[in-house]
Amino acid sequence: MSERILSISGLRGVVGNGLTPDYLTRFAAAVGTIANKGTIVLSRDGRSTGEMVRHAVIAGLISTGCRVVDAGIATTPTCGVLVTHLKAAGGIQITASHNPIPWNGLKPFSAEGSVFNQEQGEQLLDVLNNETFNYVPWDELGHLEVYENAAGPHIVRVLELVDVDQIRQRKFKVVLDCNRGSGGVATPQFLEALGCEVIVLGGTADGQFEHTPEPLKENLTSLSEAVVKHKADAGFAQDPDADRLAIVDETGRYIGEELTLALGADYVLARTPGPIVVNGSTSRVTADIAAKYNCPFFRSYVGEAHVCAKMKQETAIIGGEGNGGVIDPKVGYVRDSYVSMAYVLAGLAASGQTLSAWADSLPQYSIVKNKITCPREQVDSACKALEAHFDSATASTGDGLRLDWDDRWVQVRASNTEPIIRVIAEAPQQTEAEALCNTAMEIVGKAVR
Repeated sequence: MSERILSISGLRGVVGNGLTPDYLTRFAAAVGTIANKGTIVLSRDGRSTGEMVRHAVIAGLISTGCRVVDAGIATTPTCGVLVTHLKAAGGIQITASHNPIPWNGLKPFSAEGSVFNQEQGEQLLDVLNNETFNYVPWDELGHLEVYENAAGPHIVRVLELVDVDQIRQRKFKVVLDCNRGSGGVATPQFLEALGCEVIVLGGTADGQFEHTPEPLKENLTSLSEAVVKHKADAGFAQDPDADRLAIVDETGRYIGEELTLALGADYVLARTPGPIVVNGSTSRVTADIAAKYNCPFFRSYVGEAHVCAKMKQETAIIGGEGNGGVIDPKVGYVRDSYVSMAYVLAGLAASGQTLSAWADSLPQYSIVKNKITCPREQVDSACKALEAHFDSATASTGDGLRLDWDDRWVQVRASNTEPIIRVIAEAPQQTEAEALCNTAMEIVGKAVR
């Protein structure tokens, strides 16, 4: 069976086993058909397979009459910004995010510079599955252009969010772990524009990851060690396409992905109160922060497209996901590690405190995340078994299953990007969260055998 995952959010697969040149070209032709001969921004995350994928995608787009603006190796949020900056019809980021080296994929963007919503995604799948491509004759083919300094417009927008001079005065020392992903191309320059001294780990964007690419605690020991060694103020870790950010404080402590959004929300809502949207898998610390500033708080289904749709509906001023993905509409409706870094540094500069002190001042919860391999057709059985076991909890369905108590919760749901079930639990103490997650894992494991 080919390893390929297709959804409204895009395409991921193992190159040569599901992710083949002909399928990539057809997917791109579907995007080009929807774009109706418009301009499409194209960029990639630096994986070694990206060049093959790039050529297949260009063929599909040009065959449908599109003008292709090739931004080269760039971050996913940079692609989204360029779409709106160039007033393009859409975009495609070639990336498999945190998936292992053999994987790659395609993430389409709408003219709004955001990932496809439900309706746009379904339209794309309809064109792709029914092969109703709008191939044009030879004299109407599109063409390719190269865009230099792709990150420039993106960096300008992010710098406008914060007091750059105040940050520069602090002369922060930062260790940046790009892990040989697309963040290595321009993130050091971005941080230098904020007056930071930057020590870069894995700065060559060739996709030869130096550690497992998901920015989790167990994968970032080298970053923690480097922060202590260099006596840095912070450590920042990007995933391969640099839309997510995990953080290490000045003591070398991994404070994680969940607090990336919490720190950003704490900074923004204190200065500009307004609605915030997070997904159903995000720590409740963001809800506490919203309550602290008397701001409306909303949860969406998991997935960037769902968060962005809810943010637009509620006119949210900030939002995101607990995987380190902060979304600020003033830059674009896309998760953005640059926005996260800017807000963290701005918060430190404004308060004069250390990163560890700021993190410790926030409401404290422990969140535990795990996963189990599971075919999609068995997810419902797992959810029913879990709900039956925890019959004292308040159940929320529609996006997997979330079970809430007064001070803790557990959620199980199928991943949109991998053939797994994610199990997430949160409680006031680490031991309590671990016990809740472990119990859920046992129940799910028995249900899907």
